[in-house]
Amino acid sequence: MASLVGEEPLSLTQELDLIAFGQRLRHIRKQRGLTLSDLGERVGRAPSQLSLLENGKREPKLSLLKSLAAALNVPVEDLLRRQAPSRRAQLEMALEEAQRDPLYAGLGLARLKVSARVPNDVLEHILGLYGELRSRQAKGTATPEEARAANAELRGTQRERGNYFEEIEKAAAEALSAVGYRTGALSQSTVQALVTHFGYTVRTVQDLPRTVRSITDLRNRRIYVKHEQLGMHTPRTILLQTLGHLALGHHKPRDFADFLRQRTEANYFAAAVLVPEATAVPYLLEAKQDRALSVEDLRDVFAVSYEMAAHRFTNLATHFLGLVCHFVRNDAGGIIYKAYENDGIVFPADEQGAIEGQRMCLQWSGRQVFRSSDRFSVFYQYSDSPTGTYFCVAHVDPSRERDFAVTLGVPYRESRWFRGRETTHRTRSGCPTGDCCRRPPAELTQRWEGYAWPSARGNSHVLAALPPGSFPGVDEADVYGFLERHAKE
Repeated sequence: MASLVGEEPLSLTQELDLIAFGQRLRHIRKQRGLTLSDLGERVGRAPSQLSLLENGKREPKLSLLKSLAAALNVPVEDLLRRQAPSRRAQLEMALEEAQRDPLYAGLGLARLKVSARVPNDVLEHILGLYGELRSRQAKGTATPEEARAANAELRGTQRERGNYFEEIEKAAAEALSAVGYRTGALSQSTVQALVTHFGYTVRTVQDLPRTVRSITDLRNRRIYVKHEQLGMHTPRTILLQTLGHLALGHHKPRDFADFLRQRTEANYFAAAVLVPEATAVPYLLEAKQDRALSVEDLRDVFAVSYEMAAHRFTNLATHFLGLVCHFVRNDAGGIIYKAYENDGIVFPADEQGAIEGQRMCLQWSGRQVFRSSDRFSVFYQYSDSPTGTYFCVAHVDPSRERDFAVTLGVPYRESRWFRGRETTHRTRSGCPTGDCCRRPPAELTQRWEGYAWPSARGNSHVLAALPPGSFPGVDEADVYGFLERHAKE
């Protein structure tokens, strides 16, 4: 709460914070035997103004907060605690939040004002029915078709904006400024300072549910992580992605498209913190002037993964360097897991325009790198395609479960700015509509057609049938059980 200065409203990043503050204020006022009029006289405010505070309708200013704490004879921190002061208050807060949900509002019911005469079990029943309604609504939001459509729509937005989102860059810059960051790779102490800046603490645990990378306890303001490497998702990156949700004011996802947008924005925030615009752009401009642009150099200077460096390059390339480009992440079989382009390259796509889950051409660098004699070194290639020739840089990022290739590509005319442009490796692709890699050579077809019966391996990737829920694939029973165990520590 370092931002409580002057007469500015408090920075309560979650809507639930205002509700919790109002409930706590009402609870303490009643404990002191005071009416709204009594408290209003003590702090010089009209009862109607205090009523707005207690109902979570208005943010308190610092001066009023101090006056309220003094009048009630409690520390300021007691008024700011997120935890509900009682089970009754917790139920009322949950009902207030539920009634703000568009799903609840869509029922067309009159707003329910809870009086002291409404028993707790009635509130429990209402919230139970609301929870089941949310659960049933969520079951139909994560079909493969909707997931593919959401990915295609998001990729279109990224293309329109050159994959540069000024509002997220600003949020990352403000967070870094608040903790005194100046230049260079982000230290662990700076990451910890950022966590503290947002009012949270970190707990490293070994029993984190397998379906999550982290769990945020909004009530006790704790972030739980497990100390392990998950490809580009190091504990440092996971923490920053979690802070991204807080910094950008995310709420519980309405559907899969909202979930995907929030996850992408949080990942962007983490990258913008680890590779800050203010220091990365001058570095890249100098490298371009020297005709030595290099993803691996960006990776090493800011101590991030190759994938994050390549993706971060796409954020800054068009807006600051005047370059169009493409990015793709695929497995050894050529299945695309993530991709972006604004340089005209045509990815294989389904009828909905989704490219995730599609198989890329065997001649593209993302697959050729797996055939390289040193697959974990940087691989350079010129790729001729129906839309032109592209200079591509590919690298295999090893991970615990499987290896993925990360490719950054630009049109031929832009290769002059990059290191590795002297490569003589060149391939020709007719895909996505050609037969350059989909059909075996004619002599092999003649010899083996009708004499082969392969047994297909079961495939699973990001857009296979998705489990239900607001956070697809997350076991909420495990998450709630985990929080219950650790809340008592």
